[in-house]
Amino acid sequence: MVAVGLQAGIASAAPEPGGSPVDRGELPAKVTPAERAALIAEAEDRGPDTAEALNLHSKTELRVKDVVQNRDGSTHTRYERTWSGLPVLGGGIIVHRTPDGAIDGVDKATEASVKVPTTQAPASQKPATPKARNSKAPRKVIWAAEGEPVLAWEKVVGGTQEDGTPSELHVITDAKTGEKLYEYQAVHNGTGNSMYSGQVQIGTSGSSGSYRMDDTARGGHTTRDSDNGNAVYTDADDVWGTGSPSNGQTAAVDAHYGAALTWDYYQEVHGRDGIRGDGVGASSRVHYGNAYVNAFWQDSCFCMTYGDGRNNQHPLTSIDVAAHEMTHGVTSHTAGLVYSGESGGLNEATSDIFAAAVEFHANNSEDVGDYLIGEKIDIRGDGTPLRYMDRPSRDGVSLDYWEPGAGNQDVHYSSGIANHFFYLLSEGSGQKVVNGVSYDSPTYDDQPVTGIGIGKAEQIWFKALSEKMHANESFADARADTLEAAGELYGQDSPEQLAVAHAWAAVNVGDRPGDPGDPGDPGDAFENADDVSIPDAGSAVTSSITVSGLSGNAPSDLKVGVDIKHSYRGDLVIDLLAPDGTAYRLKNSGWDSADNVQETYTVDASSESANGTWKLRVRDVYSYDTGYIDSWKLTF
Repeated sequence: MVAVGLQAGIASAAPEPGGSPVDRGELPAKVTPAERAALIAEAEDRGPDTAEALNLHSKTELRVKDVVQNRDGSTHTRYERTWSGLPVLGGGIIVHRTPDGAIDGVDKATEASVKVPTTQAPASQKPATPKARNSKAPRKVIWAAEGEPVLAWEKVVGGTQEDGTPSELHVITDAKTGEKLYEYQAVHNGTGNSMYSGQVQIGTSGSSGSYRMDDTARGGHTTRDSDNGNAVYTDADDVWGTGSPSNGQTAAVDAHYGAALTWDYYQEVHGRDGIRGDGVGASSRVHYGNAYVNAFWQDSCFCMTYGDGRNNQHPLTSIDVAAHEMTHGVTSHTAGLVYSGESGGLNEATSDIFAAAVEFHANNSEDVGDYLIGEKIDIRGDGTPLRYMDRPSRDGVSLDYWEPGAGNQDVHYSSGIANHFFYLLSEGSGQKVVNGVSYDSPTYDDQPVTGIGIGKAEQIWFKALSEKMHANESFADARADTLEAAGELYGQDSPEQLAVAHAWAAVNVGDRPGDPGDPGDPGDAFENADDVSIPDAGSAVTSSITVSGLSGNAPSDLKVGVDIKHSYRGDLVIDLLAPDGTAYRLKNSGWDSADNVQETYTVDASSESANGTWKLRVRDVYSYDTGYIDSWKLTF
């Protein structure tokens, strides 16, 4: 292994005073690939017992996707489900165990029971195998991500997207009716910096006269030339590239270096060896297409692919783009955030979040850590970044704050909500200069947010991603998961957990914290988190909350927080029923193409007694879409 010039500094984030993770036990442990394999094997062995303990049907089988072990010995095992041998899409389960192996908690992506006949699909409804290149024959699955589980077909359509990116479009259709239920893109696009990281050291193999871009210290990660049949780069003297895009090796150097920094970051900061956590390196491919202005990750080849950018002079191969693309792989092998709707925005944001984190961790003087995405590739030809985390709308299209229908936006634009949250959590609101870059971050409610530093923010996001998030995560779900992660890392009601609540409220997800005992809402709060199914075009259902211990009447600004999972919110009529039966209309039915209802309504209930049984009444007035009341809350 021979250096190309000077070693670029690689420094771990400096420890921050106060708010240390509780006994540090909730931080992920650093396990070897062999130890991780043993954890997975153990989880596989007790899969049947786990299924029985969770009262799952005998036709259900649990298959281990990932295991995270914390430093105190506790584990978080992510299972995928099958039903009669069929994959259950949206049926993921996370089982939390104490150091002695006892089940300490369970998170399910859906509470709906999976009891689906597997032979009800008429042959006429089976989709034809797509003709496009890389398409796959349809497979029979159980669709459980939305509403009641149904038998379905999943087909993967290959080909290319509009900008030339390969396509792996997953389309889910009802096996009985042929109706399309869902679709998402499995090739994850993203962009980052140019190749300007200065003179760096890269990991290679071989000997004088025959060196390869094969980083044996990092799982055998290889970098390959798309212009040469994806062959691994070779060189005689182990001195690679010139720093100019006219030299074909230069882009390869940046891609290889960026992959190494990303590997080091996940290993040193989060105890994860490689994308899958199994110590196996992926591969990078450079010079894809002609003047291709993008980069993408593919699970199918376990690889990142980079274009050469505008006029083939701006390869998308710098530190943050490598981190962005590799993080798509990490996300795929942890939460598996589906690349569509709100979960797609969270997927993209996760890649941007860790792109920034890797850049700060690398401490490269030529490409300093910042909260800008693609600031050097000049993708628009005017020198502006592709995305801004401090105020995402500066790019003209990204969302600063959550809004109804956010899940219908392009995932690169809805990602702005979580990007903005992460910036606020790290640095706080208002004007600030970090590493010579000026930022000015606003908030939805014009109230300030105090940051806790990127070192703590990245730990909170990774813990939520690897231990708590599910495939069809919403922004409201991400708020709940990051609050829980912050509480486990730094303590309940800690400044860090309160900061998480403040930062989400600042992007219009949830409320500001008030009472220290309730990091999510001010005042006296009462909640019902029991699921209640909402029949399709049926009679109204109710969920009750009994309020006691208060005096006098309810306030004139009673807050009613509603979280309903539903595939078409326009079908729903929602009322609050006071203890005396008086109904307060919260939402009418009507055209509204978004899914789910995650809103906080304000009701003048000053004429009602505060104590008593309050009810949330929900009716689905139109056919075809289903859902359930996930939870609701009253805050006095």
